[in-house]
Amino acid sequence: MDSEASFKAIAPPVFDGTHYQMWAIRMEAYLEANDLWEVVEQKQEVPVLPDNPTVAQIKNQKEMRQRKSKARATLFAAVSSTIFTRIMTLKAAHEIWDFLKKEYEGNERVKGMQVLNLIREFEMQRMKESETTKDYAERLLSIVNKVRLLGTEFSNSRIVQKILVTIPERFEATISSLENTKDLSSITLAELLNTLQAQEQRRLMRQEGSMEGAFQAKSQHYNNNKDKNSSKQPEISSSSRNNNTQVYSPCPHCKKTPQKRCWWRPDIKCNKCGQLGHVERICKNQQQPDEAKAVIDHAPEEECLWHHALPAAVLRKVG
Repeated sequence: MDSEASFKAIAPPVFDGTHYQMWAIRMEAYLEANDLWEVVEQKQEVPVLPDNPTVAQIKNQKEMRQRKSKARATLFAAVSSTIFTRIMTLKAAHEIWDFLKKEYEGNERVKGMQVLNLIREFEMQRMKESETTKDYAERLLSIVNKVRLLGTEFSNSRIVQKILVTIPERFEATISSLENTKDLSSITLAELLNTLQAQEQRRLMRQEGSMEGAFQAKSQHYNNNKDKNSSKQPEISSSSRNNNTQVYSPCPHCKKTPQKRCWWRPDIKCNKCGQLGHVERICKNQQQPDEAKAVIDHAPEEECLWHHALPAAVLRKVG
């Protein structure tokens, strides 16, 4: 009882004016499951009670009236509001069913034209390079099922031939293997699809393995370059620091200019007076005080002018 009640709670399929054949098959199954299809299929009249009806006759008449009402209400609930306005005046369930069939199924001429269009669409199908065999087979079966719903036979062997002819070249090895091992005229659709999907899985696994190997190689190359750069970095820094020390180290006497260019090194000897401690350019015996002062005032900034102090005699004359 619980399962029967839960099934009755399922809503019927709704017909919106398209794909009538599919809706009719689903609706017929739904009515059969609810014991209402006989009322819709056959024109059954509610029996008239005699003058002195029995309890069984009264019960039978009541059940028949309820089934007809349920079937009519079920059909009303199974169509869209637009279609409902066209059938709401019909009083019997079989009248509603016959009206929908005549209105939307069409006559044999119309169905024949629909079948031709579907077959033409089937013949024009080709499998895309980016498409899987499963998607391609589902696309073909969707067209074939529409043909079958219109009452035309369409064998699976024809679908197999279509797939064998229209699949891409990457499946050529698999097709050759099937030709050598089996009779393609008797191979089933499920067997063909399983074989093609197995090749797709192997090909996908190989591609994933190649991508993983390439990624690992790239990562290893990046790590090696990173290690080399990190090992070279201290050497460059040390060399740079050494060069800076040699070029920019200050004189230990004047604390300003490089030692090799200092005018007041204690070990340097004047070429004019022969004394140590200064160069001939600022020798007191070579220049007058005014000239020495000019030399000192105009000396380059990068060269040292003073060691500790000029000789006292020079300072007195300059001052």
